[in-house]
Amino acid sequence: MLDNPLGQFFGMLSFIIGVSAFYQRDDRKLKILMFVLQINHTIHFILMGATTAALSSVLSAIRTGLSLKTSSKIVAWLFIAFTLALGNYIASDWRDYLPIIGTCIGTYSLFCLEGIRMRLAFLLGACFWLSNNIVIGSVGGTLLEITLILVNLRTIFSLYRRGLV
Repeated sequence: MLDNPLGQFFGMLSFIIGVSAFYQRDDRKLKILMFVLQINHTIHFILMGATTAALSSVLSAIRTGLSLKTSSKIVAWLFIAFTLALGNYIASDWRDYLPIIGTCIGTYSLFCLEGIRMRLAFLLGACFWLSNNIVIGSVGGTLLEITLILVNLRTIFSLYRRGLV
């Protein structure tokens, strides 16, 4: 599992960026940090030899960047269709669909939801990414998703308490 120190380094860097992203209560700041996270994650997955996860991270970075400019549901559905088509083309195993599904859920979340609902959908997507990271042996990625689930739950509770439903 630790036979790829450079790949694991980028995974740990993703862990740090991701935790800081999901502590954000402001949706725009969350999306900006998620963009940075996905760029770093792409490097991590390339180094880990996880092609489908790397592609999903590239698509996630593009999608997150677009979500800063628009909240169009048409763009979301087009992006989801593109992700599914490209993912299906390159997937060679059922495990390859884990990041694809996680990316589709994240896309819907970023374009179609906000506040607590967006973060709840992120929780579901995180479960698919967590499964992917466990399968490929990503220490930082696994820690990231476990922590994001916990931090996201904390932020959701905080938003709920403040009445920001």
